[in-house]
Amino acid sequence: MIHWAPYVFVRLFLSLAGGVLTYLYIGAALPDLRWPLAGLTLLFVAVQTWANRRPAPGPTDAAGWLAIITLFGAGLTLTQQATEKRRPEHLSQLRGDIEFYRAVVDDYTVVRPATYATTVRVSAVRIGGKWRAALGGIRVSVPRDSGVAAPRYGDVWLVRGGPAPAKAPLNPGEFDYRRYLGYHQIYHQQFIHADQYRPIAFQPPFYLKAVSMRAARVLDGVFRQYVQHKREYALASALVLGIKDEVDQDTKQAYANTGTTHIMAVSGLQVGLLFTLVTLSLKHFFGATRGFRYWSAGVGLVVIWSYAFLTGLSASVLRAAVMFSFIIVARASGRQSNMYNTLAVAAFCLLCYDPYLLADVGFQLSFLAVLSIVYLQPQIASWLDFKDRAAARIRPWQPVAVQKLWKAAGWVADWIWQATALSLAAQVATFPLGLFYFHQFPLSFLASNLVAVPISSVAVYVGLALLAAKGLVAGIGLLLPGSLLVWLDWLPKSIAWLFEHMIWLFNEYIFWIGRTMPGALIRNVHVTPPQAWLIFAILLALLTFLAVKRLPWLGLACLLTTVFAGTRVWAARSHMSDEELIIYSIPRRSVCGFWQGATAHIVTVDSLPLSETERTYRIVPGIIQREARQVAYHTGWHQAPMPTAQPTPHVTVCVWRGIRLAFVTGRVEDARLPSPVDVVVLRRNAWVKPSELAQLFGEKAHVIFDSSCKSWYVARQDSLLQAAGFQTHDVTSRGAFTMRPRVAAGLPAGVAETE
Repeated sequence: MIHWAPYVFVRLFLSLAGGVLTYLYIGAALPDLRWPLAGLTLLFVAVQTWANRRPAPGPTDAAGWLAIITLFGAGLTLTQQATEKRRPEHLSQLRGDIEFYRAVVDDYTVVRPATYATTVRVSAVRIGGKWRAALGGIRVSVPRDSGVAAPRYGDVWLVRGGPAPAKAPLNPGEFDYRRYLGYHQIYHQQFIHADQYRPIAFQPPFYLKAVSMRAARVLDGVFRQYVQHKREYALASALVLGIKDEVDQDTKQAYANTGTTHIMAVSGLQVGLLFTLVTLSLKHFFGATRGFRYWSAGVGLVVIWSYAFLTGLSASVLRAAVMFSFIIVARASGRQSNMYNTLAVAAFCLLCYDPYLLADVGFQLSFLAVLSIVYLQPQIASWLDFKDRAAARIRPWQPVAVQKLWKAAGWVADWIWQATALSLAAQVATFPLGLFYFHQFPLSFLASNLVAVPISSVAVYVGLALLAAKGLVAGIGLLLPGSLLVWLDWLPKSIAWLFEHMIWLFNEYIFWIGRTMPGALIRNVHVTPPQAWLIFAILLALLTFLAVKRLPWLGLACLLTTVFAGTRVWAARSHMSDEELIIYSIPRRSVCGFWQGATAHIVTVDSLPLSETERTYRIVPGIIQREARQVAYHTGWHQAPMPTAQPTPHVTVCVWRGIRLAFVTGRVEDARLPSPVDVVVLRRNAWVKPSELAQLFGEKAHVIFDSSCKSWYVARQDSLLQAAGFQTHDVTSRGAFTMRPRVAAGLPAGVAETE
């Protein structure tokens, strides 16, 4: 049985988080909850006041349950009030076409090969010639043309035209970017051409953040100046400042494959290292001074928040700074013994500030990792004690050098084991999320983290020393002649040389691990949300069994494992017999997928093969969802196993599992087809009349506009075809078209079921 008395804020956080989670799943249709919450709050105050006046112990259980219910309602209400699209002035609630809107750049700018991507927050719109107040977030992309400056936080834009609602996933299994944006209160997207917007002012929503982002760019310039090689410079900026604009895709993938992506993000690792350095330094030099516990806490808070400021006040570093701030305050107040309450207080306050943080992957991984480390790391570390083992081998007659060697060996082995225990503990709680979000699990995480993390940790200190040295030299340079600066510059150059070589070392090690252990990465694992919850439940049951040593908990873990295995078997069985035709939605491409269980043939109808990006983001998610094992890619029909015919140069007919498809790229007056088809795919703005389609392909054919068709063409042809009685589908706006053959069900060939 869990005794909740020592974990007050853990219980309060779970209640609040339960309300937030409930709203994320089913809360969109709920009415305004502010008055019910006010009623619950007054009822709790009344019951608690009455309980306090009763003879001991009083009805405290009733008051406690009412407090939990009230906090659950508070989580629902806070999330509801934080949802911008419920407000009447939100973009999604406005009626009429938006002619112009005024917005401010409110996020970092992501530099992509062809575009800049950022977020703008709308303050006013013009509809029907009249301006009115409005609000809403828009994810915008701007082309990286010559002469187009990168969007800057605080720039106020006047934009012509209106945004479009964020698109739902267009292909099976594709990442739900619309939901991701919604969690950040962004419900619209827009591609803005260079002549479509004009900066008219500079008014940052938060001037402190604007100054912070400017400071981060200045410090980034120091790394750009002193770190010579591009790859090492990119990692230096990512490691110390969290700026990952220059990190190439191969490097990102190598770190993801070895479970070391956290090294490239300024988060708990860097803030924790800084916190440890400050704590140990102050304790070593000033530990005996009066009031040390209090003033050292103040120094720690100043250092941590100064670092957060200098790294641009990003969300990850702010989250880590808040967490460590509560740890520092708990230590100063003498209440640091219960780390679970301290973490719960930090998480509780962050959810009160932004309830949607609960859906943030970084928030989940950070708190789960720290919680698992706090609970499991001491227990795993206690399995082995290398210091005692080394001490047991020391004999009085041994030379002093031998005795010191045994002590040093014991210390090194114990340090390695402590680091191993920490890495294992962090993985226990986070690997279900890794499977759910990233569909992979790196078995090489121990080998990679044991070497890369210590080196990168020291590199963080060296990188900070480089920034401090450059600042010192720049400050002295204000007082000395410029000719002396050349001699002073040897200090930052020397530190930069060491910094760059350390980065090169752990980066080469990461790539070496990837090359040496290619089979250590478990890929393409599809875990549904219920299955992820089941994995967490199994872990909790096992940990509880190990803590209380009672067989019912082990039985519960076995039962949950059986349920989990049953869901996996059922999913595999359902996919094994599933047959499906998919016409994918990939910008400016014509791609079809022919699925039979775990086998698929992906045919690129046009002459160019799919790029790695197109495969990764458009096709692979569906492969992971189906857990496919045999997927073949074909460029054109000549390599595909489906029988095809080409009655005219502009028409290709394909037959698969009783479904007849016709791909049309031009006029069809001279086509000679033996029978009607089930699906007609119009490509490259094929200009055909509805009467021609009815005569040549039959009136019951589904007409599909693939992604190679322009929007103006689809708008015109769609209305004409629907007026003639055809069923149409535009994959660009409505997503991939799917059709299942019914041959397996014993129906005549050519009869198909659409979705």
